[in-house]
Amino acid sequence: MCHIISYKQLHLLNTKHMKWEAKLVKHRRELRIAVYFTKSKELVERIKKLEGVRWSYTLMAWHLPDTDEYRERFKIPPRIIQNPIHAEKIVAFKAWLQSKRMSESTVTVYSDAVKTFLRFYNNKPIEEIDNDDLIQFNNDFILRNNYSSSYQNQVVNAIKKFFITVENRKIDVELIHRPKREKLLPNVLSKEEVKMILEAHNNIKHRAMLSLIYACGLRCGELLALKPIHIDSNRGLVFIKKGKGKKDRIAPLSQKTLDLLRLYFKACRPQVYLFEGQEAGKAYDERSLQLVLKQALTKSKITKPVTLHWLRHSYATHLLEAGTDLRYIQELLGHKSSKTTEIYTHVSTKNLQKIVSPFETL
Repeated sequence: MCHIISYKQLHLLNTKHMKWEAKLVKHRRELRIAVYFTKSKELVERIKKLEGVRWSYTLMAWHLPDTDEYRERFKIPPRIIQNPIHAEKIVAFKAWLQSKRMSESTVTVYSDAVKTFLRFYNNKPIEEIDNDDLIQFNNDFILRNNYSSSYQNQVVNAIKKFFITVENRKIDVELIHRPKREKLLPNVLSKEEVKMILEAHNNIKHRAMLSLIYACGLRCGELLALKPIHIDSNRGLVFIKKGKGKKDRIAPLSQKTLDLLRLYFKACRPQVYLFEGQEAGKAYDERSLQLVLKQALTKSKITKPVTLHWLRHSYATHLLEAGTDLRYIQELLGHKSSKTTEIYTHVSTKNLQKIVSPFETL
């Protein structure tokens, strides 16, 4: 998911026929310049000629590399030169995170959060930064830019860990009014919708990838990390290695899924990973897999904003509705806490459909 790091309108061009604006965004862990404009063939043709431009379905915009040339061209303020002492501290923090064997994603998110915080106080020595500065950063940067509550908590946690590990002192994060965690229900598809999505593709590889995510409740990264040796056809099991939290787990593999995988394997003969891209021996690209899903939605004429994770949510909910014990579902999904799994009880409709509205008895 992309996170807009500056909602301020940086450049706006209005004419009688067209209107567009440029924003600095963070997309797939990379700073990019997103350009939004009213539908115009002229502007599309112009922007497609720029070097490094790409289209994003997530942003619903064209986006460009964050270079000094493009910043000047689209009237985006130049980069703040990182304080060299601050930069050294960030390197030290990143090294500490890596030494703790934290995931690449966590290392990137935490180090980027601290980098953003220290750039906010670029001209202030770290030893002089205190609780009041953290409160000001929260009010003047996070809240003013309307960042999400999850991002706010993420940044505060990163700053807290930075000062404990690198500076060997505590910042009292409790002085910040932490937002309540949003209690959002998982998005779930009906079995009919899942079937339409899984059967939309004629391409055996595309069908096998989407089917395995749903059939075993896999996360996207877990699917792409699978290797042929992780499929135990004799016992009907899939071994998921180093999933979220670096935990291994197993998931049952039905005969129907196994038959599909055999057809796929015979047709594609992957060398290293179970699902490989155009280059043999390299895992299939996550963005390409997301595009596979979007194409399936188009073919099946499903207009909901379905993501790959919806298939995992649907797997858990359908298991619950079929009578599977929550404890088993927790193990199958690799949840650390049972409270995480219990959320699926709120979207299961099996028992709700048995409830008769008092309106019916009037």
